[in-house]
Amino acid sequence: MPAYAYTGLNAKGRQTKGVTTADSVAALKAALRRDGVYLTSVVETSSSATGGRGLEIDIGRLFDRIKPPMVAEMTQLLGTLLRAGVTLPESLRALTDQVESQNFKGVLSEVSNRVNEGSSLADAMARYPKVFPQLYVNMIRAGEASGALETVLFRLAEFLEKQQEIRSKITSALFYPIVLGLLATGIITLLMVSIVPKVTTMFTDMNAELPWNTKLLIFISDTLTGYWFLIVPAIVGAIWASRRWRASENGRRITDRWLLDAPVLGELVRKIAIARFARTLSTLLASGVQLLAALDIVRTLLGNVILESVVTAARDSIREGEGIAPALKRSGEFPALVTHMIGVGERSGQLEQMLGNVASTYDRETNTTIARFTALLEPLMIVVMGIGVGFVVFSIMTPIMMITEMAGQT
Repeated sequence: MPAYAYTGLNAKGRQTKGVTTADSVAALKAALRRDGVYLTSVVETSSSATGGRGLEIDIGRLFDRIKPPMVAEMTQLLGTLLRAGVTLPESLRALTDQVESQNFKGVLSEVSNRVNEGSSLADAMARYPKVFPQLYVNMIRAGEASGALETVLFRLAEFLEKQQEIRSKITSALFYPIVLGLLATGIITLLMVSIVPKVTTMFTDMNAELPWNTKLLIFISDTLTGYWFLIVPAIVGAIWASRRWRASENGRRITDRWLLDAPVLGELVRKIAIARFARTLSTLLASGVQLLAALDIVRTLLGNVILESVVTAARDSIREGEGIAPALKRSGEFPALVTHMIGVGERSGQLEQMLGNVASTYDRETNTTIARFTALLEPLMIVVMGIGVGFVVFSIMTPIMMITEMAGQT
């Protein structure tokens, strides 16, 4: 469906602009007229069908990604407008005019048009799962059904902001170790490709007997310089094969099991998953989503097949009349503190609040574990980098010292 940038006049005679999608210019004109807008000019943003200028491609829109912080900000603003008494169609039009991303503007414009045509907000947003995931749409649907849409929007905005905060902390924690790893790889590769071959030629001319570490270094250098055209495809193929294996059911189960059992890293993965589980389930239940439906949604957000199977088993147990806490405790994958707090929440009728407390507790634990993991990873990367560079330098200097010593004796 093509997208159009249009200019028009509203009922008060004021100029209004926007970007929206429609089957044709006639359909766009009819849709705008229903909104009380008289179309004065229109341009197709991806192509020009009437000007004879051929296809026009907006390169900027190819890199115009709709990011989670943009969705969180829009959600907060939509809740604020609704709480202020602005109708939903007017709020959506205001947000469409305000956002700077052309792709996001087009999505919001389409959502606004469908709401004006009688569709629910949840159904209109469900057409864009990459922008509004299942969790988002289900919470919106629950808010519309309960008549508390603005409250749900504020909860959603807070949830999205907390998720983005955790994601940013993890990215920041891994940035320095990744840079160190790339730097070490670059230095060692440079030594292997440019320095070692020159030294190798000198040793060959002197017919010197080389130690094992120097022979290993020369073998690695010769392999890198002589067979790089095979090594690069081999690495790409290995990455592709590992990703395919990781995508399989058995591969995902094995790698997810390893992640949970890995020292330090496993603790971090588990705490992040538990915090996400508790906060998402709390938000869904507080928004009016039924427990079984909420567990179905939460299960898809954990990112670990082992924990997903635990939540699936808990959902089946609840259908048979059992509480959620015993099912989680029986798996052994959730800490005793978590299952105990959930059990207390079930018995007291305050499950949403108790899940919120669990999420807050594990958010703090996650921050502590990230700091500990970073503190361990940084010196480890420095040690690995030092060992690699030191091996290269030692392997070059050892035969040079041997040759110098032999020359001094003669």
